[in-house]
Amino acid sequence: MVELDGSQHFEAVHQAKDSERDAQLAGIGLKVLRFDDRQVLTEVDAVMAVIFRVVEERIKR
Repeated sequence: MVELDGSQHFEAVHQAKDSERDAQLAGIGLKVLRFDDRQVLTEVDAVMAVIFRVVEERIKR
């Protein structure tokens, strides 16, 4: 699962909620990849490389 986080996700309360949600999703076998908006806008190639690498790793399982 790919999450694109806005600036509010840098606040402690949102980080705690994100961590809890990520743990719940991991419990059902989903991996959450989090990227902030800036990364997606300025580093799209790097973001895509991470996504493709993780997908390939999970397919090989």
